[in-house]
Amino acid sequence: MKPDRQLAKYLANLGYGSRKEMEAAIRAGRVTGTDEDLQFEGEPLDPPPGMVLMMNKPAGFTCSRADQGRLVYELLPPRFLRRSPALSSIGRLDAETTGLLLFTDDGKLLHSLISPKSDTEKTYEATLARPLKGHEAELFASGTLMLRGEDKPLLPARMEVTGERTARLTLTEGRYHQVRRMFAAAGNHVETLHRSRFGPLELCDLPPGDWRLLTKSEADRLRTA
Repeated sequence: MKPDRQLAKYLANLGYGSRKEMEAAIRAGRVTGTDEDLQFEGEPLDPPPGMVLMMNKPAGFTCSRADQGRLVYELLPPRFLRRSPALSSIGRLDAETTGLLLFTDDGKLLHSLISPKSDTEKTYEATLARPLKGHEAELFASGTLMLRGEDKPLLPARMEVTGERTARLTLTEGRYHQVRRMFAAAGNHVETLHRSRFGPLELCDLPPGDWRLLTKSEADRLRTA
């Protein structure tokens, strides 16, 4: 096992408590196992820095303290918010958008995925207020659509019609309320919006409000996406 001071610092950086609290926990025998199989109060330790997790974000939760509503971080264990390096969402979903939201404490990964230069695909399922007119897919794929208040056209995006008032949209940009504004520009209104895929990762059957750690294979695929 690591020397007590080194281990206490490591546990504190994982968010289990202050360094003094962790030194006391070690003395009390609450930390057991070897370096490869450490446990805190009988439970395996959280992953070291470089952790990535996915959440099925429910409606009504925000990704920023600047927005009104409950924060998505409230759905995670409180110790995750005390990690160092800090845990952050990879991009944002607005309060009423549901679906796949990723978190990491890997700054390099975070910045590579939210960079304007990133071409990572994101897929959204949209339910619309009115029936599709038939011109939307061509408009979104054109690379000429200009959103109100902007001076640069959107990159081409792929749209698949999934119903009279439903569509699946895949894009590589992440502009402010982009999907909602795209359909507004096409003369429609998004009633519900759900992100089902981010790069190589799909949400699958993760229940709303739940989260899980990515497997090593999933995290590696995300880093090379």
